[in-house]
Amino acid sequence: MWNLIKYSFLAKIRDFSLVFWPFVFPLVLTTAMYFSIGQMKESDFETIPVAIVTQSTGEEDVFQEYLETMGDDKEALINVRPMAEEEAVTALENGDIEGIFYSREEPSLTVGGSGLAQSILQMILESYTEGKQTLEDVSKIHPDRMEAAIRQMSDYGSVTEEVSLGGRTTNTTAQFFYAMIGMACLYGCFIGYQSAMDLQANLSALAARRCVSPVHRMRWILSETAVSFGIHFVNMLVLLAYMKYILRLEFAGSYAEMIPVVIIGSMIGVTMGIFITSIGKMGESVKIGIMISVSLALSFLAGLMNADIKNVIDRNVPLLNRINPAALISDALYCLNVYDAPERYMQDMVILFVMCVLLLTGTFLIVRRERYGSI
Repeated sequence: MWNLIKYSFLAKIRDFSLVFWPFVFPLVLTTAMYFSIGQMKESDFETIPVAIVTQSTGEEDVFQEYLETMGDDKEALINVRPMAEEEAVTALENGDIEGIFYSREEPSLTVGGSGLAQSILQMILESYTEGKQTLEDVSKIHPDRMEAAIRQMSDYGSVTEEVSLGGRTTNTTAQFFYAMIGMACLYGCFIGYQSAMDLQANLSALAARRCVSPVHRMRWILSETAVSFGIHFVNMLVLLAYMKYILRLEFAGSYAEMIPVVIIGSMIGVTMGIFITSIGKMGESVKIGIMISVSLALSFLAGLMNADIKNVIDRNVPLLNRINPAALISDALYCLNVYDAPERYMQDMVILFVMCVLLLTGTFLIVRRERYGSI
C-alpha cells in the first residue's frame, strides 16, 4: 500500500496541470480579487443624494435642520440638497437623487424606486417621526424632563454599524473570499481526474497495466484518493495561510478552526473529480469540460461572482444550497468567522462528509464493474 502511495505521489507532482489549476490558479485569482475588491471598506459606501422641499415655515423647519445635521458628518448617509418642488421632481426622474423629503407639518418622503437607498431614507423619516412623537408625549406627561429628553435624542452617534448576530463586525467583501475557498476546494477535481485516469484501463496505458495486476480495486482507489487528497490538502493550507497572514483578510476565526473545513472541502473536490471521470466512456476533453462547468456553476451559486446570489437562493430554493458543496464550504466558514452558529456549522460538515462517502462509494461501484475484453 505504501509503495502505491509513493509512486502515485511522484507521478502527480511532476504533472504541471495538477500543480497549476488546483494550486497556482486559486492563488493568482485570490490576489486579483484582493486588489480589486478586497480592500473595500464600509466607508466606501456612497452617501445618498436627497432633496429637501420646504413647503412651510416655522416649527416645521426643524425637520430640515434634522436632515442637514445628519448630513454634516464625514461618513454621513445622506447628502441633503434644498430644492424647489419642480426641480426636485425632475432630479428624481433623471436619477440625480434617490428621494425627496417634504418639510411640512407632517413630513413625507417620495422615492422613485425600491432598494437599499430608499429603505434607508424611509428609516430616517420614521426615526424623526417617532422621535417627534416621543418628545410630544414627554412634554405632556413629564414636562420637567424635556431638556434631558432632547439632549439624549440629539446624541445620534453612528447611524448604522453592520454586525453579525454573534456581535462580530462583518465585511461585505468577505463572502467573495469564502466562495473563493469553496471554488479552490472543488478544483481538486483536476487531481481526482488524473487519479481516475490511472484507474481505468481504457483511459491510459498505466491503468491498463494496473488492471491486470492482482491488487484489489479498492486498494487502488484508496491509495489514489489518499495521494490526491494529501496534495490538495497542502494546496488549500497554503491558500488559507496566504489569505489570512499575507493578504490579512478579516478572518475572525483562528487558522486551526478553519482547517477541518479545508480537510472536508479538499476531499469533496478530489472525490468529485474521480467520480465524474469514472462515469461513461466520454473523451478526456469532455470530462474536463464537465468538471470545469460544474465547479464554476457551483461556485457562482455560492456567491463567487455576486454575493447576493447565495442569499437569493437561500430565500427561494434553500435546498439547492444544502446540496451545493461550494455553498456549504462558504457557509461553514461564515459560521466560524461571522455567525455564532455551531449547530449550523456541524450540519454543513456532516452534509459534506456524506457527499464524500457517496462519491467515493459510487466510484468504487463504477470501477469495480468495469471489464475489458481487450486493451
